[in-house]
Amino acid sequence: MSILSRPVVADALARLFSSTVNPAPKPGVRFPEIPGDTTSVVIPTRYGDTAATIYRPEAGGAAPAVYVNVHGGGFVVGHRDQDDPWCRYLAAHANVVVVNTDYVLAPRHRFPAPVEQIYDVLVWASAAERDWDGTRLCVGGQSAGGSLSAAAARLALERGGPDIALQVLHYPPLDLVTATRDKSSPLGAKAVLRPWMGEVFDTAYIPDPVRRADRLASPACGDNADGIDGIAPALVITAEYDRLMAEAWRYAQKLDAVGALAEYHEVRGVDHGYNIMSNAGDVTRQVYDVIAGHVTRVTAARK
Repeated sequence: MSILSRPVVADALARLFSSTVNPAPKPGVRFPEIPGDTTSVVIPTRYGDTAATIYRPEAGGAAPAVYVNVHGGGFVVGHRDQDDPWCRYLAAHANVVVVNTDYVLAPRHRFPAPVEQIYDVLVWASAAERDWDGTRLCVGGQSAGGSLSAAAARLALERGGPDIALQVLHYPPLDLVTATRDKSSPLGAKAVLRPWMGEVFDTAYIPDPVRRADRLASPACGDNADGIDGIAPALVITAEYDRLMAEAWRYAQKLDAVGALAEYHEVRGVDHGYNIMSNAGDVTRQVYDVIAGHVTRVTAARK
């Protein structure tokens, strides 16, 4: 065990990382031609109010469906605005309201606090008093946001709601038991996710290695995904060079076994965070179109 696995060290590094890193999207993936119609709200949860930005599609017709977006950041970094281009894109191309939410962060709020808060946001978004159709609800996120989306969908299954039409898991970490250094990438040491980063983030989020085997933290580990019959259909997207690809693939197989895999989609030639940290605009647009297509289909089917 390295010094980075000591909570006092990992917590200090996580706080430093959070205060100094703001991964604003590269120019090539900002999509400035989509203006966006946004408002700011606060959402009540068991951990207090959390801020969110609401993105609305063009007005007209029946109440639109809703998609709750959960940003990434290793469970320790909180910048929902990094997903602004994606949220504008989805609202415009899938004709849905997008709720781009914040959530509590480690190390101040450790597992399962962010999972439970995202679940609370889903309950809020699905309520009848909203001015959108909460019966047509989707949830999704990239990286840590994908992990939290998967966990919130699991809670929705176990607690009898809210009903989720689709969960979108975009290069998510789904096995926190296996150390990042033991997850391979064709890029080797040049991969975006460095072993030290995984060690720091995982320790800050869940200091006790034994607890990282929880079904809500590591659904791709062991038999954690057994008994998920009835869970929301999932679109699982991985990046070819990402250290996290194998665990997302394993979880996709578990979903497929119970008829809950909408699609497994591997994005070739890119690494973790490609849609934010690179200028791969064409690739990013293609993947966003895949997601928007799924969202459009599942929400239209529930009208």
